Amino acid sequence: MTDRPVLFLDFDGVLHRNRCLPGDCFNLLPALAGTLAPFDHDIVISSSWRFHYSIRYLTKLFPDTLRNRIIGTTGEGHPGSYARWEEIQAYLECHPTSNWRALDDFDWEFPPACPQLIHCDGDRGCQDAQRRRIENWLSGNAD
Repeated sequence: MTDRPVLFLDFDGVLHRNRCLPGDCFNLLPALAGTLAPFDHDIVISSSWRFHYSIRYLTKLFPDTLRNRIIGTTGEGHPGSYARWEEIQAYLECHPTSNWRALDDFDWEFPPACPQLIHCDGDRGCQDAQRRRIENWLSGNAD
């Protein structure tokens, strides 16, 4: 087991607003990249985009400062309650760590009051409050 921090990253409703115009996709990524850049961590893509695009393509959507930190994607989708949580748990069975967070706008895909979830409002995406939580977590301060 490693304690290297792992961020499970959703795209829609996080890196851009849900239902955004095509030209606005990933418009919140620069701010998140600025928050993540100073810290040692890994990123696993948990977004449903993984079902439609290769990891190579998805990695190219990120700035150079984050590309080498993307270590993979979660696997097959899980039907039923807490689907995203189940997908992350399946990933963690093969790549154990206790030091992880999920940045996601679908809180219903996680158990209630999930301490690892950093929830975004899908109509706004990742904002200052979520970036502060990530910064606190990665710097070892209380989450």
